[in-house]
This record gives sequence, structure tokens and C-alpha cells, in this order.
Amino acid sequence: MRQVDPAEFKSWRDAGEAPRILDVREPWEYEVAHLPDSMLIPLGELPARAVDELDPDQPLVVLCHHGVRSLQAAYFLEHQGFADVINLTGGIDRWSQTVDPATPRY
Repeated sequence: MRQVDPAEFKSWRDAGEAPRILDVREPWEYEVAHLPDSMLIPLGELPARAVDELDPDQPLVVLCHHGVRSLQAAYFLEHQGFADVINLTGGIDRWSQTVDPATPRY
């Protein structure tokens, strides 16, 4: 499983090379803070929605609040045959601390 820290992920985004972003937090968390162009599928809904809503051949960066749920989601997706799944270490909280302080913390 690949992992990426927020600073490196920001450089991918700045270069236009960022994979699709999958946010696996709850809707209320997503409303507080999220990355532009991210797709929300809460972790509990992922098994039912992944096959219909995600392309297994498209690279994905998965994020959550601190990186634990996204790691679970990434492992799940890999076991479902998704080819390129990357966990954002530290989640949106570390993103806010190290990349974009304007992103609300909770």
C-alpha cells in the first residue's frame, strides 16, 4: 500500500497530477472541511458503493480525519482489485496543519 504525506500530495495537485480523491469520513465531517474535487463515500457505505461509483483502474488518494479510516478503506479497495490506492497520511487534520491552515480543524 502506498502512502503520501500532505505536502507531497499538494505538489501533485499543484502539478496537475493528483489522482481522484476519495473522502471516507461522515457527511458532517465533510461539511466542516474537505478538499476541493473530493468524492465523499463514508467508510460504512464503501462496500456497497465502491463497485458502482469508483473505477478500479483509476488511481485514488483516500483520506479521512487522521488517516485511520482511510487506511482501512485503502486496504479494502486493494482487496477488491483496485489497482492504485494511496492513503493520505495524517488525513485532513495534517493537511490543515502542514499545507493549508485555512482548512478548518475539528
